[in-house]
This record gives sequence, C-alpha cells and structure tokens, in this order.
Amino acid sequence: MPKPNDIASWWGRTHGRDSELLIAYFSMEFAVEAGLPIYSGGLGVLAGDHLKAAADLGVPLVGLGLFYRGGYFAQGLSAEGRQTEEYHPVDPEAAGLVREPVEVQVDLAGQMLTAAVWRYDVAGCGGHVVPLYLLDVDMLTDALYGGDREHRIRQELLLGVGGVRALTALGLKPTVFHVNEGHSAFLTIERARELVEDGEDPHRALEIVRRSTIFTTHTPVPAGNEIFGTELVLRYVGNLAGLAGLTAGELLSLGRSDGTDGFGLTPLALRLSIASNAVSELHGEVAREMWAPLWPGDEPQIGHVTNGVHLGTWIAPELEQLLRTAGVRPEAPPEEANWKAVHEVDPDELWSVHAGLRERLAARTGFDAERLTIGFARRFATYKRAGLVYSDLERLLRLPVQIVVAGKAHPQDAAGKDVMQRIVELSRHPKAQGRVVFLENYDLDLARVIIPGCDIWLNTPRRPHEASGTSGMKAAVNGVPNLSVLDGWWAEAYNPEVGWALEGTTDEADAEQLYRVLEEQVVPRFHDRGAWVTMMKSSIAQLAPRFSMQRAVIEYAERYYLPATADVSRR
Repeated sequence: MPKPNDIASWWGRTHGRDSELLIAYFSMEFAVEAGLPIYSGGLGVLAGDHLKAAADLGVPLVGLGLFYRGGYFAQGLSAEGRQTEEYHPVDPEAAGLVREPVEVQVDLAGQMLTAAVWRYDVAGCGGHVVPLYLLDVDMLTDALYGGDREHRIRQELLLGVGGVRALTALGLKPTVFHVNEGHSAFLTIERARELVEDGEDPHRALEIVRRSTIFTTHTPVPAGNEIFGTELVLRYVGNLAGLAGLTAGELLSLGRSDGTDGFGLTPLALRLSIASNAVSELHGEVAREMWAPLWPGDEPQIGHVTNGVHLGTWIAPELEQLLRTAGVRPEAPPEEANWKAVHEVDPDELWSVHAGLRERLAARTGFDAERLTIGFARRFATYKRAGLVYSDLERLLRLPVQIVVAGKAHPQDAAGKDVMQRIVELSRHPKAQGRVVFLENYDLDLARVIIPGCDIWLNTPRRPHEASGTSGMKAAVNGVPNLSVLDGWWAEAYNPEVGWALEGTTDEADAEQLYRVLEEQVVPRFHDRGAWVTMMKSSIAQLAPRFSMQRAVIEYAERYYLPATADVSRR
C-alpha cells in the first residue's frame, strides 16, 4: 500500500500528511495485463488505467473485482467470417496472482458460497503498489459476462457483497467506496447491513453509506444499464436488505427509475452515492437528462470527470524514449510533465520513430508501409457504426488509404456480429484485399501494435451514444490525429491543430462529410510531411496532459475522494 506520508509521490506532497483516506475501487472488469484476460473492452481498460495512475501518483487505493477462471473469450472467425468464441482456462499463478490467506462467504438465495481471494499488485513508476483483490468461486466466476440473468446477479452480488467482506477480512477500512459502473452497486446494501449489525439506526446507516460512496456511470443509453426482475432481486437480495433494516418495498424503491417493476443498479447507485459522475462533459449532459426522473423537480446531481489513459501503458516505448530526451516526463502529474517540450523534438526524429511503428504494423497486416493507414479498433456495437466508412466502397478505394480493423462483439450481440461479418467479408473480397485488414482477438498487446502504428484514428459513433471513447485518446498521445464524430471526449478535445471533426447528424450526412474530409484535407495534409508532423506534435503536446489518467485520478481525489472522507470523518 502507498504510504500517505511519502513525500516522493504526488499524493504524499499534496495530501498525504493530512488524510486517512483509503479508496476501495470496485469494477466488474480490470485490464492490467494481457495475460490476465478479465476485461472485455473500454470499461476494463479504464479501470486498469485508474489503478495504474493511482499507483504512479501514490494515491491510497485498492481495487476489487472477480477472477474469471475462463477469462473473456478468445475471438476467432469462421469460414463465413462470423465471430467465434472460445474460453481458455486462466492459470492464476502464471497470471501473476497471489492467493490471500482469507476466504469470504456469501449467501446467494440460500446457497452459502465460499470465495477465495487473489491479489495482483499494480506497481507504479515510483515504487508504490495498488493491490487488486479478485474473488473466485468455482462455477460462478467461470467467465466474464457469461450465463443468464440469474448467473449475472449472482456474480454481481459476489462482487459487491463479497468484495466488502473481503476488505473486512483483509483488515482494510476504506473511507470511500468508488462504484465503477453499476455492477457492484449491491455493496451499498451490504455496507448498510454491517452498520446496522454494529448497532446503527437503519436510516442513518444508509446515510453513512451514501456519504462515503462515489459512483461513475459509463452508459449513455438506458438499455446498457443493468436491470433485474423484481422476483429475482427479492429472492437474492431481500434477506440481505432485511438485515440492513430495509423492507422489500424500500429495497425495490431504491432501484426503480420509471415506475416499472424492473430493478436498476444505476438508480440504486445514484440514490446511494454522495457524488456521481459521467465520463465526459457531453456524457454528463446526457446522463442528467436520462436520469432526471430520479429527482422530480430538481436538477440531477451528476457531474463529469472526463476519462483519461495511462500514458506509461499506452505511449509506445520508442516514442516515450524520444520524448524523454526532450525533457518530457510522461509519468508525472500533467503540470509537472513538461509537455510543451514536445514542440522541441526534431521533426525528422519524430517521423523516424513513427515510421518504425508503421512498419511494425505493416508486418502484421501485410500493408504498404508508405500508404496512409486508418485505424478502427474497438468493441463492435451497432451505434459505433464500424461500417460507415465503407458506405461508398468505390469512392473509398479511389483514395490512397488502407484500413486496419479489430475488435470483439459481445457474445450475445447478434447485430454487432453482423456488422463485423460484413467487414470481414469485405476484407476478403479481391477488390479490397490489401486495403482492408481485420485482425483477430483484439487485446491489450494487439492494441499497442495497432494504435501507434496508424496515421489516422477513425471513430464514427452515433452522437451522443459514445460516453467517452478512450481509444482515440491512446492514438492522440502517440501523435496519431483523430478523425471523429464530435461525441464523447472528442467534443472537448477537438481543434483543427490536432485532428478533424464530423458533425454527427445522420448516417448519410456523416458518410458524405467523412469522404470529403479524407479527400480534401487528410490525404493532402499527409503528403505534406512538415505539416503532418506539426499536427502530430500538437496532438501529443495538447492532448496528453488533458487526457492522461493521472489528471483524471487527481480530479477524482480532489473533487470526490477527499471531500467524502472529510464529510464522513466529521460525523
């Protein structure tokens, strides 16, 4: 654990001497290492980056998640180009996990399960460590996002309830609980139960829980939020709620948002948090409108902390070395990192580094290492419109560009798989061969090859459905300009010095604008090497400090963690 009085860290210099803060950060998935496949996409990468940045900064934080014995699926492609899924056993020791000498028990609808607790140490650049604790129950933590609704609620109760009990068993006493997306929101009921068992009044117990809970929502569409049927919730959570002094009606009212019988974990988390935030400025506006029914007559109290990326993970090592020679310190807090020095980097040296990264990607794809390469790699969900750039294939192929595509569709997302299959079929068609390549089984390691090896990063979501979009941040900090719809983070980041913007109106209008921008602006600029390298420098210098995870964790600490700790300690 980071030492609060260690003055070598950002935390120690700024807050460590005055605070007893300890944050427990709960998430359904974490991406900390490719060899530990307990993540599916952006949510897990964000959570892993949060832990890494906290370790760099010395912020006292622990992570809580689940160890999925089968991990997330390995992606393949059938002869028809359809996604296939295989789950492979994950060896915990080989993945760097250490078994803790504690176990926790959780009652799931009358079945008492015993969970093992594993630890993975996330090491920061200054020697600080953030421990990630992962709960493991045979047959229950079999795979990430597998099974039916009953299996899902059992996993989420294990995370929320079991996670709180694991902290107690480990002798840890967090001052703040950070619920990263709604999956772990049942932790609020378990914490209330603990307080009532210790003699606290049930209503005051809920208030104590609320004042020490922070909630981050990531999903800007109602269908993406966890909702369970009333019968299932009462069967699995009713007894726990009763021990916390809640009636069945009071429990259900905490999870209702629109008068229906469904129980939503996002409403539960919003009602039992002192502070809630979206993950970009635009997403904050969407979230306040979406959840306004929870506060009839009042303005929803949902702020925003725009996501960031862990620069030590996502800046290519070759580029990081070049930046350091200019005096940049990527691991430092933004105001201490000297990002303005990027402009002093020799243009030829910067292009030489980028050319090497392009050649590495070309070796993986079979691409022409001299042709402008467009990258599109992310989860295959229909709102992301992965097929938009192929709307007029003849027009696209007249451009001197090539496109690398990667990403997984959720195993139960047939529509997302349909989009992927059409792109895979296109990549296999003689007309497009060598110009469009789909790389299978997208993961952390493949991302670190694709992202810095591209010249342009393409993102075409239906506005405003992209909550944040951290893949574009990863590209930007590697000097890869973005060409994106003004959604999520790009609505805050865009200016003509760092990339190009699409308005995000209709599919037809966006496709037409996309082609015109490529034809009239991107391709001509790419062939003006001096102008292109200037844009690369601006992308790094302007966007790395603004969209680093160090900046985001500092915001969470100063805007949410410290005030919540101070508020609880006064009571």
